[in-house]
Amino acid sequence: MKKLTTLFISAFLLVNLVHAQSTDEMVEKIVSEATDNSQLEVLAHELLDVVGPRLVGTTQMKNAHDWAVETFGEWGIEAENQQWGQWRGWERGITHIDLVSPRVVTLSGQQLAWSPSTRKGGVTAEVVHIPMFDDEAAFKAWLPSVKGKIVLVSQPQITGRPDYNWEEWATEESFEKMKEERRAAGEAWNANIEKTGFNSRTLIPELEKAGAVGIVQSYWSRGFGANKIFSARTEKIPMVDVSLEDYGLLWRLAEYGDQPKIKVVTESKDLGKVPTFNTIATIPGTEKPNEYIILSAHFDSWDGGTGATDNGTGTITMMEAARILKTVYPNPKRTIIVGLWGSEEQGLNGSGAYAADHPEIVENIQTVFNQDNGTGRVTRIAGQGFLHAYDYLGRWLQAVPREIRGQIETTFPGRPGSGGSDYASFVARGVPAFGLSSISWDYGTYTWHTNLDTYDKIVFDDVRNNAILTAILTYMASEDPERASREQAELGVNPWNGQEMTWPTPRNVERDGGN
Repeated sequence: MKKLTTLFISAFLLVNLVHAQSTDEMVEKIVSEATDNSQLEVLAHELLDVVGPRLVGTTQMKNAHDWAVETFGEWGIEAENQQWGQWRGWERGITHIDLVSPRVVTLSGQQLAWSPSTRKGGVTAEVVHIPMFDDEAAFKAWLPSVKGKIVLVSQPQITGRPDYNWEEWATEESFEKMKEERRAAGEAWNANIEKTGFNSRTLIPELEKAGAVGIVQSYWSRGFGANKIFSARTEKIPMVDVSLEDYGLLWRLAEYGDQPKIKVVTESKDLGKVPTFNTIATIPGTEKPNEYIILSAHFDSWDGGTGATDNGTGTITMMEAARILKTVYPNPKRTIIVGLWGSEEQGLNGSGAYAADHPEIVENIQTVFNQDNGTGRVTRIAGQGFLHAYDYLGRWLQAVPREIRGQIETTFPGRPGSGGSDYASFVARGVPAFGLSSISWDYGTYTWHTNLDTYDKIVFDDVRNNAILTAILTYMASEDPERASREQAELGVNPWNGQEMTWPTPRNVERDGGN
């Protein structure tokens, strides 16, 4: 009996030693492939410089889907574009905004997404700003005066310097004074808009109905040269965003009675309703082909810049991880799916549609890894409320090299995310889906949805770390003999409102959007 026990222990230790050696060898291969044969720079160039921004419903979005399928095919990975709905088709053209009086200068700005174009030759008109009103009657009396005018609809900023610049150079008294003036100006602006009987969104269609021939906004992102670029709220007249610096110039000219005039040319095209897609790539599993690991990233972007860090970096991270695995681990035990989702920016529509349309896959997902918050190295992974996430994620993370793993803070079991990015489409269906959260690099200020979200903001060393991390976690999840537990933790009471928290439910998918 003692000999049998000794033999069993020896065999057990040998199996574990062989498994550890096999894991170490695979990790070494992943790191070597990612380091020596990285395709990240090439992928970023082709996606961001050649294809460009990927607004849902645009020709560039379709070009991106086709490029991804072709690229996966070159790596020997099967891929296809799966249509899940349709969207308002639109193609950005040239935008030109020029001050023509009292002097001539080209202004820095661009047409907002889905904005109507101008007629041939553009529109030239006087610029006016929203004045201060005593009450709604005063607003109604002023409203007819916008006919034939281009209207400034954003609050003018007191300063174009971000707070960190003030903190470095201003006296404490001057900094505090500026903040108080800014606070008071913001409150006054909001109160003034409220007096119109509308809000900042509904006011714009009202100005259009009153005969305005153009709308100019400036959605400053609290950083040098950074503006948020979203969608237009007009039906027939152009709506453009202008840099803080040039917007301030226009406002002051109008405020001082200089009667500024600008010429706006926007050459976009309305393409009607067009199909919209997810790109799905698959590396089939060998031992458990009907169990799945999903590498998740949204493919679409706003089009103020080229969508480099939101979410070009997440996209190329998942594509590069798939390429690496196809090279060094071509026969995974479980099937590996890469999901590049469309229309995340309008409400997780692509991933939500995929999850709704493929219950047989959702039921058998081992795990989902999602990346969508900038170019930085991953520093946080939360358990999303899954009670035993620590057991398997902790085990998988142990295989990751210490220089990468050591920078990651984990929170278990955490709380389920109800939105924010595509992992939520799966968490809401009880699937262990995890966001790989990156360090900031001033993402919220400088690149998230801004005109500055471009190739030059990518930190490739960090993205390479993320591709290595994703590839190793995927390998470990594929090799794990156990299914990842879906048992949910008790969520307890929300500290903000004192109410019992509940698990999120699937969001409604908008399949016919952009009206």
